[in-house]
Amino acid sequence: MSVSAMFVALQGALTADQDIREEIRKVVQALEQTAREMLTLLQGVHQGNGFQDIPKKCQKAREHFGTVRTQMESLKTKFPADQYYRFHEHWRFVLQRLVFLAAFVVYLETETLVTREAAAEILGIEADRERGFHLDIEDYLSGVLTLASELARLAVNSVTAGDYSRPLRISTFINELDSGFRLLNLKNDSLRKRYDGLKYDVKKIEEVVYDLSIRGLNKEATGGAGGEK
Repeated sequence: MSVSAMFVALQGALTADQDIREEIRKVVQALEQTAREMLTLLQGVHQGNGFQDIPKKCQKAREHFGTVRTQMESLKTKFPADQYYRFHEHWRFVLQRLVFLAAFVVYLETETLVTREAAAEILGIEADRERGFHLDIEDYLSGVLTLASELARLAVNSVTAGDYSRPLRISTFINELDSGFRLLNLKNDSLRKRYDGLKYDVKKIEEVVYDLSIRGLNKEATGGAGGEK
């Protein structure tokens, strides 16, 4: 093969790769738009009477996840099934955001942590990498860390809304989450930096709980145990 023929073949391979990436980008842009709409919806829990609207907002978010699952099905068709990590960077960020949104909805509904398997099911993908397009463990953990930051904000806004028991429950949950992360030997630099931020979320929530304590509002909260979530 001549040198020029070799480079023609190489250009063909480059063009094919670029075409795949462009198709992936189109679907990822649609996923990002859906994620933005869901985030805007769920941010409403922080405002005014948002706590009373939590069930409705969660139900609406669940409907958006139906759109996400359809978009994920489309994404799976845009690249060879055995080349997940070759193109992973294209959807890594939006997948982490969607995990956070799934985790936030599950927390608002049940005040529990969504499992990786449950998060994958919500998004319409696999938990096991051997079964194809899957939820990478590090993407799941990144989404959970974003949840911690969101709950720190929710703890502050709960007090503003007069809900004094919620910060206590959030504090218990975040401390359990922190204990769980301490069991991990994180080697991913980006994930380690994100985890470093968890201690600030823990501190922020502890300050909220302490403020409730010195004002005597924690007794009011526990006195009304079993209050509305």
